[in-house]
Amino acid sequence: MATTASVHPVDEVPPIRQLAAFGLQHVLAMYAGAVAVPLIVGSAMKLSAADLAYLITADLLVCGIATLIQCVGFWRFGVRLPIMQGCTFAAVSPMVLIGTTGGGLPAIYGSVIVAGLAIALLAPVFGKLLRFFPPLVTGTVILIIGVSLLPVAGNWAAGGQGAKGFGEPKNLALAGFVLLVVLGVQRFAPAFLSRIAVLIGIVVGLAVAVPFGFTDFGGVGDADWLGISTPFHFGTPTFHASAIASMLVVALVTMTETTGDLIAVGEMTDRGVEPRMLADGLRADGLSTVLGGVFNTFPYTAYAQNVGLVGMTRVRSRWVVAAAGGMLVLLGLLPKLGAVVAAIPAPVLGGAGLVMFGTVAASGLKTLARVDFKDNDNLTVVAVSVAVGMLPVGVPTIYAQFPDWFQTVMNSGISAGCLTAIVLNLLFNHLPGKAGSPAKAAEPDEASGTA
Repeated sequence: MATTASVHPVDEVPPIRQLAAFGLQHVLAMYAGAVAVPLIVGSAMKLSAADLAYLITADLLVCGIATLIQCVGFWRFGVRLPIMQGCTFAAVSPMVLIGTTGGGLPAIYGSVIVAGLAIALLAPVFGKLLRFFPPLVTGTVILIIGVSLLPVAGNWAAGGQGAKGFGEPKNLALAGFVLLVVLGVQRFAPAFLSRIAVLIGIVVGLAVAVPFGFTDFGGVGDADWLGISTPFHFGTPTFHASAIASMLVVALVTMTETTGDLIAVGEMTDRGVEPRMLADGLRADGLSTVLGGVFNTFPYTAYAQNVGLVGMTRVRSRWVVAAAGGMLVLLGLLPKLGAVVAAIPAPVLGGAGLVMFGTVAASGLKTLARVDFKDNDNLTVVAVSVAVGMLPVGVPTIYAQFPDWFQTVMNSGISAGCLTAIVLNLLFNHLPGKAGSPAKAAEPDEASGTA
């Protein structure tokens, strides 16, 4: 990848062949998560197979558009970093509740549009909060993001949650084989191939999976060649106060998660996220969420699994992820292509996911290595934040008896851990009479949010 000294790696445009390979790798890394949200919500509402397929293609189309807005950017929209966008899982429970008891899909889309507008309006406020994200907090949050994603990879490796043969040794063997291929390519292959180790692992895994009956491509024949999502396909949005209130809580959660992801990518790409950049990134989230409500899909946020891929491959170009966004637009317009990608069995994704999600956690540890833990309470901040963040991951029903708004915030290990880290950092390092601010624990740079 030849570059001039004046071009930052984030702004490099790789040759078209590399652009395509790196971009496809990002698509495969996030595809299962992207289609899971419309599948879960649509299935809970007992939608027909045709409506479910429509939700998925609409989601892929807006995923692609949202990714392009975030990576390429225009005016004050987009952080212009390699960030992949997808539907947030934080909204699943509230949307299922709204859809099944409070007005169906039109009520969901009404609340999503309002939440998107709220995110866009609140973006500058969140941008000013960056000083509360020193390396102590960002390292802890990145660590929690990685560790909380590992059960997702584990579920994939076992065959996919709810799968008939969940946990069968053959599933774990396939996932382990893919993991070994990824590691082997990364260690022994030439530089370019090592950067697409995940893609090679998935392709080789798929080649092995087909003859052993892990998957079939029957769904490809049933899929349409062309599918275009039209605005308000399921009816004119309706606006219910209770639905809007729950979706506004989701908006705050996704803004917190996105902030952590943007800072993580800033660290990995050596382009520190400043307050204005953070506001631009969150504003892009808001616009994408409004588009989601208009084009029959859901709220959007940065995808942490792709943050791990950036860290693992060390490919920092935002144009690679923009290429992935373009591929998602194609998948949304051409359902047959989407069906081909959907045929990749879960264990193949699980083997690759273990490396990617572990890389996110390791990046958090790398950031925490810059923090001073001597003669202060920083270790307590990390310990309690990770513990609170892992509670809903390890015990998913722990908050089942709490109000819906509380569950929306705390059932996301990322938002629960992030909020805990911010509060504890303020308590131990910013209140009068307490020495040892993490601002002194690391060099004042972009990671600490100081100019």
